Amino acid sequence: MNDITWSALRTDRTLAFHANQPTAPAQRLLVLLHGVGGNETNLAPLAEAVPADTRVVLARAPLDLGHGQHAWFQVAFGPHGPRPDLVVAESSRLQLARFIVELQAEYEVSPTSTVVAGFSQGGIMSASLGLTRPELVAGFGILAGRILPELEPQLADRAALADIRAFIGHGRDDTKLPVEWAHRADTWLTDLGVVHETRLYPGDHGISQVMQKDFASWFEKLMRA
Repeated sequence: MNDITWSALRTDRTLAFHANQPTAPAQRLLVLLHGVGGNETNLAPLAEAVPADTRVVLARAPLDLGHGQHAWFQVAFGPHGPRPDLVVAESSRLQLARFIVELQAEYEVSPTSTVVAGFSQGGIMSASLGLTRPELVAGFGILAGRILPELEPQLADRAALADIRAFIGHGRDDTKLPVEWAHRADTWLTDLGVVHETRLYPGDHGISQVMQKDFASWFEKLMRA
């Protein structure tokens, strides 16, 4: 995956995952979620940019699409945009919440020192977790993803959302999830009173080196606040 030392794939928790071996005692937890059709190794490069005392967990989505391919939920793309399987998305959201609680207990890291972030569908899941269970994390990152409009009935109240932070990073030329989704997320988080940063970048559907660097800077700033 990269030069970081990772554990073998663990399957003794709600979700399968790899965890790094921090070079300093872990003071914070970063849970990274891959996109549809990918796997847990895809976001390993993000671990290179965060502080050495960060426990980074690469989670595998529960849906098996084939060899080395996984998803958090099925999605169809039509003329009116993406149509997610909301039942499976909700099941994955609940599994993710349980998983984060398990990790916090195992690694003795508090919710105020925990961040969840993901790429594309993983970003959707990060936002879904952060906006419905803000007591579990200090912040969430949406990297080339979106917020599901269907999530609205499950949102935590504004008082609970006041303490959470968010990062939105998106390519201006994204052909899979157009940049309009980033604008919508930015507007929605503003309306909810969620303090956040929104950054747009040249390029298509992916995580550029600049986006990676900006996310890492946001994460470090949040964790040292």
